[in-house]
Formats: sequence, C-alpha cells, structure tokens
Amino acid sequence: MSELRILQIRESIKEAQRIEANNHQLRMFLEAKLPELHRSIALPKSDGLHSLEEFVTRYIEHVPDFLEALTELTKSAGVYEYAETFLTIAEDYFFNPPELVERRDGLLALIDEAYLAHRLIEEVNDRVMMASGLPLAPMDMTLSNIIVHDLLGDDFANQLDLAVHYSIESLFESDNFFRKADFKNYLNHQNGEAWQSAMARWPCLAGDSAIKLELNHQAPGSSMH
Repeated sequence: MSELRILQIRESIKEAQRIEANNHQLRMFLEAKLPELHRSIALPKSDGLHSLEEFVTRYIEHVPDFLEALTELTKSAGVYEYAETFLTIAEDYFFNPPELVERRDGLLALIDEAYLAHRLIEEVNDRVMMASGLPLAPMDMTLSNIIVHDLLGDDFANQLDLAVHYSIESLFESDNFFRKADFKNYLNHQNGEAWQSAMARWPCLAGDSAIKLELNHQAPGSSMH
C-alpha cells in the first residue's frame, strides 16, 4: 500500500501546485516573511523571493521522493519491516495531519506536513546514527529543516517538533530494529558505493539549494531557535 499512498501524496502536491498557480498564497506568505528571516539565511542577491519559493516547493516535493527511496532501498535489502512503521507515520502526516496543523490551501497548506515528514526522517536518521554509528539514509535535511522552521515561526514549529518527538518516542520505545543483525547488515551494505548508486537514482538524496545558512556569521550566543 505504501506505493499507492506515495502516489496519492504526489497527486496532492500536483493539485496544490495548480491551486498555487491561481492564488499565489505561498508566494505572498514568503514575501511577507522575507523581512523576518533570520540573518544567517542567505538568499541569492538576485530574486531572493523566487529562490525561496523554489526551495519550499522542492522541500515539499522531496517528501514522496524520500519515502519512495527509503521504501525501495529497505525492501530490496529485506529490512522494510523495520522501516515500515516510521515511513507510515511520515505518510500519515499528509493523510491525517495533527490537529495543530493550520488549515490553508495549495502549497502553503503542505508546508506543515512536509516539515513534519522531513523532521521525522531526520530524527530517525539521528537515532539510528547514535545507536549504530551509521545513518539510515544519506540525505541530510538538517539545514533545510532549520530554514523551514524559521519560516513557520518558532512557536508553531516547536509544536510540530514536539509532535514528531512523541511519534519518535513511541516508535523507539516499542522497537529496537536498529539493533537487529539484518538491519545492521543493511546499514553496512548501503554505506559507500551503494549510497552513490542510490543517489544517482534519486538525486534528491544528495540535496541541493541556492539558499545557504551562514552559521559562521551568527553572533556569539545567538540561535536559530
């Protein structure tokens, strides 16, 4: 069923893009946010709004790409049973978002769900990395998530982070999949050349953005959150 659900997420994104083409709510939202962006977020000097809009659109589009990549990678390695639970949670954010998610239209409506899914994958990756020394997947959305956190605003984004935290805690309390021998074999096999092959098939895993975080420009003691 995961393949069908991923397809449905893609269709919902396409529909959201059609709505955005008519109402431009995402663009207006981002335009209003430009003066409030954290000083460490460096937009291209030419047409920063367009770059920010493209970044957010790709951020949303990458969710089904990541889910598809992780589904196929873990299935081909015979360890999908360990990944299925958290992948389903990430999908569910689009089908049954938490009540705190704001009700909006078009792409603007999907920022929250995309942030939840990306943060969940990031947290699972971090937990697996801490437990085994190897990542579940090669993608690193940390900086992108920080940018979207800033766009959503600290108060609301922190609530979404808390929702992800609860999902992660329940997942890792009941499942120690990352300690199982066949899952460890998957991690060892996927690192190196296998990751290069995966990134060639799913370029989204490598990440790309014209937007940079100039963290070295932050004043001492300052924080994005």
